[in-house]
Amino acid sequence: MDALLALSGRALTLLRQWVGSDPGCGVARALLALATGDRWGDAALKEQLVIAHRDALAVGEREASLVYGVFLHTHRQYSLTADHLVGHFARWPADELAGLLLGAFSSCGDAAYRAHGDALTERQAALAGPESWPWMSWLASARAEQGRVREAHELAGQALVLYPRSGVAAHALAHAEHELGSGRASAEFLDQWLRADPQAVQSRHLNWHAALQSIACGDFPDARRRADAALARTDVGMRAATNWRLLLVGQSPAGQSDPAQVRELLAAPGGMAEVFHTFNLALALAVEAATDDLHDLARRAAADERPDYRDVLAPVVEALAEVTAGRPHAAVDLLSGLGEKTERIGGVRVEREIIQDTYARALVDAGEPDRAAGLLNHRTTTRRHHTYEDLLLATRTPATTVAPR
Repeated sequence: MDALLALSGRALTLLRQWVGSDPGCGVARALLALATGDRWGDAALKEQLVIAHRDALAVGEREASLVYGVFLHTHRQYSLTADHLVGHFARWPADELAGLLLGAFSSCGDAAYRAHGDALTERQAALAGPESWPWMSWLASARAEQGRVREAHELAGQALVLYPRSGVAAHALAHAEHELGSGRASAEFLDQWLRADPQAVQSRHLNWHAALQSIACGDFPDARRRADAALARTDVGMRAATNWRLLLVGQSPAGQSDPAQVRELLAAPGGMAEVFHTFNLALALAVEAATDDLHDLARRAAADERPDYRDVLAPVVEALAEVTAGRPHAAVDLLSGLGEKTERIGGVRVEREIIQDTYARALVDAGEPDRAAGLLNHRTTTRRHHTYEDLLLATRTPATTVAPR
């Protein structure tokens, strides 16, 4: 259980061994489905979880409730999962295995659900007490996303003292240190942490965080190296988020995505099922300066009946198109009225921040550096390392701005 809760690289092997040695354990079968279900077809996933629920019901109501929560979560029924968790925790407070499903609250894409999930996490962490490193880790993650950065940093540190291999705590610490601009010190911690378990579930994502810290302190070669060494071809979003940041400050990108692959992902069934996934694909197109593709995607989003696509994603994607076309004034007009609505893009603060980066760069290129400086003031005055922000605010010649290549 510790390996699973810590997101250890050993967790999957241990889960498979558990299911193999005790095939009648419904909880074990369900947890294996939770860890690997995205690789299964719908029929196989449902079959395994029906068996798991039957076996869990024979053991007890808590086990059956847990398996049912996994069933909902793996079928992307996030609102139903969140509702189920409220009832589950009311009966079985601070259940650590159920804590693995907490991401359902943020995956709903609803601010009210997200706030309710944060409050629930705080209550359960209090009930679990200060010796529960899993709940302290989850609370640290919630605090980081709320912008309560120093609290998040302290909680993550305490969790790591209790259990140094907590992947959730290491991830929460990475989020907090991004907000604090810790730079090389954060990257070195992540390197050290990953050396002990290179196969940790979040290894690529934590390497991406380290790349962002390298960007923060101006070590752009290291950021490119990390992106090329750690990110797979399928990590389109993280690769694009790294490269677009590099391009915004006039730096060469790391290895890039294949525009044809991005077009295939957009055209595939479910290619635009989630707004944040679609936004990441738009960033990949921006890195390739695929202006026409971005205009097409913006039109599709604007015609979408879903408000988050129509009212938020569409102008953001259109702004990316205008930046790649060298029309910063148009990008400023598109982004200036969005404000906090960008939260509806999804993802987390670290990921959504790139929209603000694009806005700041467009303001500078449109001849409004004072507005850009005001936009980033909270970052340049609170982050220890902010070479990246300084370069975002630097006036550049047209030849060095982001433009079609």
